[in-house]
Amino acid sequence: MFDSIYSEQLSQYYGLRRETLSESAEKHELCYLRRFDSYVSEQLDSPGHITEDFINGWVGSLSGKSSSVENEIIVIRQFLEFLKHTGESVAMPSIPRVHDDYVPYIFSDTELDCIFESADNIVQKDPKADPYLVIEFPVILRLLYSCGLRIGETVKINMNDVDLDGGILRLINTKGNKQRLVPMSAPMTDILYKYCIAMNLIGRNSIWLFPSSKNEGHISDRSVKRRFEYILHNNGIQVYNRKKHERGPCLHCMRHVFAFKSFAKAEREGRHLDDAVPVLSVYLGHAGINETAKYLKFSNELFPESIDSFGRFMSDLLPEVDYEE
Repeated sequence: MFDSIYSEQLSQYYGLRRETLSESAEKHELCYLRRFDSYVSEQLDSPGHITEDFINGWVGSLSGKSSSVENEIIVIRQFLEFLKHTGESVAMPSIPRVHDDYVPYIFSDTELDCIFESADNIVQKDPKADPYLVIEFPVILRLLYSCGLRIGETVKINMNDVDLDGGILRLINTKGNKQRLVPMSAPMTDILYKYCIAMNLIGRNSIWLFPSSKNEGHISDRSVKRRFEYILHNNGIQVYNRKKHERGPCLHCMRHVFAFKSFAKAEREGRHLDDAVPVLSVYLGHAGINETAKYLKFSNELFPESIDSFGRFMSDLLPEVDYEE
């Protein structure tokens, strides 16, 4: 797993950490540790040389969003603390200042029309694809769009957690191991009810809402993402020359659209933003308002009428923060 002079220590550290991490956090931490291991392999032949110059060189090799760089440095700082307790003398990297450089992609109404039309009329050509996907994909897409769900938590919904009478979903397999109730609109509830009838799911407890035809599990989020990428490609929806911190069009962007449209609706109906945004944050399952804020950064070319009002609200609510060592 690790190849550098610190491979044994990295393996020991990762073995301890993986017991306390969620599946997603474990993947990210392992990725960071492997990258550090690779850098050490290229730079050092013997222990005792993790100096300030070495650390500065490693930090300078990092790229990506400033928040991602911060997370990577925090993970390696924790490993270096572990290494210090084994008797190694190491220099510690400072935690950098985080800039809000996240730029989401917001589908236009025209693009959404094309996406949904393609989803409803797609023909199954890949013999390896799950045949259930033809029926499940349009419903999954509408849940992401109308409820702002994440794809990972959507495919893991169990029929025990679907209240079709009340129009409520109970999500228990979510990011950060959080749980939440998600009310659906009447049209979305009706779509889901008809889907459950078509799939013979009504009255069947302990079965996946989006089952796989190939095994006892649920449809894979990877297959849903591939189907969505195929639709984007066929409709020419892509961003050229985008920067590293800019998210191109992808399935997760349906969540962005939900967040923006929810904010825009609240504004049109005259609701105060200091009431609407916290409610939206809870509905989306965010850890706090800061996390919701990045979903409400949008293109002033697509939505110029909302830029000023949202900017005024967020400027006082989210002051810039310096992170010190």
